[in-house]
Amino acid sequence: MRASRLAAAFAGFGLFFAPLPSADAFGPPPRPLVEQTAQAKLLAEFERFAALSDGTVGIAVRDLQTGETQSFNGDTLFPMASAYKVAVAGRIFALVDAGALRLDDQLALDPALASEGGIAWMFSRPGAALSVQRLLELMLQKSDNNATDVLVARAGGPQAITRFVTGLGVNGLRVDSDTAHLLYRAMGIHPSSGSFRHNAGAARRADPMIVTRDMRDLPNLSFATEIEDTSTPRAMLDLLSAYESGRALSADSMQRLFTIMAHCETGKHRIVGMLPPGTAVAHKTGSLNGTGNDVGVVRLPDGRRFAVVAFVMKDGKGHKARDRIIAEAARAAYDYFLYAPERAHGPTHKS
Repeated sequence: MRASRLAAAFAGFGLFFAPLPSADAFGPPPRPLVEQTAQAKLLAEFERFAALSDGTVGIAVRDLQTGETQSFNGDTLFPMASAYKVAVAGRIFALVDAGALRLDDQLALDPALASEGGIAWMFSRPGAALSVQRLLELMLQKSDNNATDVLVARAGGPQAITRFVTGLGVNGLRVDSDTAHLLYRAMGIHPSSGSFRHNAGAARRADPMIVTRDMRDLPNLSFATEIEDTSTPRAMLDLLSAYESGRALSADSMQRLFTIMAHCETGKHRIVGMLPPGTAVAHKTGSLNGTGNDVGVVRLPDGRRFAVVAFVMKDGKGHKARDRIIAEAARAAYDYFLYAPERAHGPTHKS
């Protein structure tokens, strides 16, 4: 009996003096309560903003220095609309970096690539051409669909743009159409020939709902559920991060891309809408039948930068509600990254 008690005692002492398990055995150390509260508050704000829409909202933000990412519906697919032009620009600049294209190269304005609005009138002029630089400016600053489709063709088509994106390790973003065919799908038509103006006009006459949907900015629910030409907020965030980090483009091309995007003329009430006056923002919008998007990079007063992606789809409340959601999300992210306490345990990823 005594021997067994001694054995038990020594065993107890052995356990007492044994080294304690490492912190890793219990997982990473908990984040400070104030940090948890800041993150929880940001995500709660995203959810509150989303309630302003009767559709679906996706938001993703990332500190481009630490990689910290916070998102709401970050892995949900959304129609990109014209936000896909950010991927087109990346492919074009990659061609420039490879020496296969120059920014001062003149690209012919092929009448077969004309859609409507913007510079469509120029495509009927014999020998009309514009430089790659000017086409990029029209595409990213004015969201000109005609300029975009000239660049999509020079990029090698939609599939080449998708291959460029996936080659960067970005998953969840796909480009399946040029802008004309994207708009055809939004109208619910699939013409095999003829000019865009003729085909779109015929479709509008045959189905007055197309006109009503455009005039009242109503969602096209069947189009919004297609997987073509979609991205998750996180995937678009990854693409912006690849550009900004230098993984995708040379330093010169990255600087040129964001300089062009910094002069975006659309979406004045979206990402930039509630930020302090003078805040540097490089962004690109997208709008189409109940869809409102804005994606970009924001510079904080101390020089740090964060990326923000805000997508809204299937929304019937109108562009003012969508603009406000995007503006509120961008401002909440701005305040979070500027004022939240320094992260003690490295990058965090929340959804």
